[in-house]
Amino acid sequence: MGKQATEMLKGVLEGIVLALLSRRPAYGYELTAWLREQGFVDIAEGTVYALLVRIEQRGLVDVEKVPSEKGPPRKVYSMNPQGEDYLAEFWRTWGFLAERLAHLRDERNT
Repeated sequence: MGKQATEMLKGVLEGIVLALLSRRPAYGYELTAWLREQGFVDIAEGTVYALLVRIEQRGLVDVEKVPSEKGPPRKVYSMNPQGEDYLAEFWRTWGFLAERLAHLRDERNT
């Protein structure tokens, strides 16, 4: 992924992670693996963990510690109503931006 794509991803990664959590609860490593499976291969685990701490502190997710077969308990993140509201706003904003960008691109090609 190039520098421009990496910078753009930083701006939307929070929404992507919340969208994943809206499907089902997950822990940090799972989220990183899903992102990599979707082509975001340059995502560092540390980036995802830092983001999870931020969205937890902002009250957008609930956290449950579950026993792990290997090592300490895992923190499993799940969406809560505040996170759902935030994600809905993210999708509205994304829709607006995508529409405006498509319009700009199409204007340039006419």
